[in-house]
Amino acid sequence: MGELDGRVVAIAGASGGLGPSVAKRLAAGGARIAGVDRSEEHLAALRAELGLPDDRFDARVVDLLDEQAAHEWAVDLRERFGRVDALLHLVGGWRGGQPLAEAPLSDYEWLHDLLVRTVQHTTRAFHDALIESDHGRFVLVSSSQAQKPENANAAYAAAKAAAESWTLALADSFKDSAATANIIVVNAILTPRMRQENPDKDYPTFTSAEQIAEAIAFVCSDAAAKMNGKRLSLHP
Repeated sequence: MGELDGRVVAIAGASGGLGPSVAKRLAAGGARIAGVDRSEEHLAALRAELGLPDDRFDARVVDLLDEQAAHEWAVDLRERFGRVDALLHLVGGWRGGQPLAEAPLSDYEWLHDLLVRTVQHTTRAFHDALIESDHGRFVLVSSSQAQKPENANAAYAAAKAAAESWTLALADSFKDSAATANIIVVNAILTPRMRQENPDKDYPTFTSAEQIAEAIAFVCSDAAAKMNGKRLSLHP
């Protein structure tokens, strides 16, 4: 038996750059994986990579910008598995590189939808399920830019900061329950694909997907039951 044996983990952004590493680690700990993404093809590849039986894997294409769709996802999972024990927000994306006085504000609007609105919709949809679980967990993967914003990344930093504030408010809503909400902070993520494409390149300020997956497994475990409303920094 693993430390997460039988727990139902919902993953938003399950087949992105980070998602497969996290799903693999949690599945190895005994968790049942319920992943959503925007690509049926990517989800099929994740299913093949994990090799889990049907009673331990659920994959769906869900538009997380549609609050009703996010709500229906949560309801469907509770009907299928009886409960949901954790919700991981791994939806990522970036736009930036221009000074804030020159960058188009449309970048912020795009980032807000991707990095904030999806957090709002998923946390509202799964809020009650996490409170009802004896092991309810919400984990947001965020960026150090949220705390130390740079001129050329103002829109990205502002969106990440908003998502962090929402997560800390969620943690406050959990204070009288066993559920927790925490943030894992990195500078940038080194994915398996990046390492494969550039095996000799050094990434001194990056955190590997495998290291992030280990941190998420810890936060989801009973060892972190008292950790709520915290930032876990995995960067220099």
